[in-house]
Amino acid sequence: MHRTIFTTPGVSTLLRRLSIAWLKLAGWTVQGELLPQARKSVFIAAPHTSNWDLPYTLFAAFALRLTPYWIGKDSIFRFPFGGLMRWLGGIPVDRSKSNNLVEASAAALRAADGPVQLIVPPEGTRSKTIYWKTGFYWIAVTAELPIVMAYMDYPRKLVGLGPIFRPTGDVDADMTEIKRYYAQYKGKNSDQFTHE
Repeated sequence: MHRTIFTTPGVSTLLRRLSIAWLKLAGWTVQGELLPQARKSVFIAAPHTSNWDLPYTLFAAFALRLTPYWIGKDSIFRFPFGGLMRWLGGIPVDRSKSNNLVEASAAALRAADGPVQLIVPPEGTRSKTIYWKTGFYWIAVTAELPIVMAYMDYPRKLVGLGPIFRPTGDVDADMTEIKRYYAQYKGKNSDQFTHE
């Protein structure tokens, strides 16, 4: 995996302090911690309903001492922001091509020699969606890694790490259980997020 802002010596320490201070000043509470068995894992990032989710996710990642990478549409990686987005942990994805993102992501996670958390929003977009995409699920199954249920709740100003979920391979039953967990959280634009 490429070097990011989270693995750059000195910078990461300074930004962790600034992130904690910013979240406190803004009234947010950071909850949970990364358990040792989830050093390599797939994170569900939900609900994902606003562009504001990215900065708050980055602040929380610093506060929680994570080593996150995230998948984003390739258009945000174009000049002049491409280098910055990669340094922030971004991995560009061309959503118009049907390539094997699941296998490529799982292989990268398996090959990583240190801690790495791949953040994937199940909605696949900030726009209103009815169905969740299951890419995060199949990445975890293929890489044989746990899923960490990370959350953000704008009305209560909570951000954090929920329980670890071990996929069973029964995607329908597992998705029902995962969505049930997320029913308690509201995104910035909560009308765009469905947990049903």
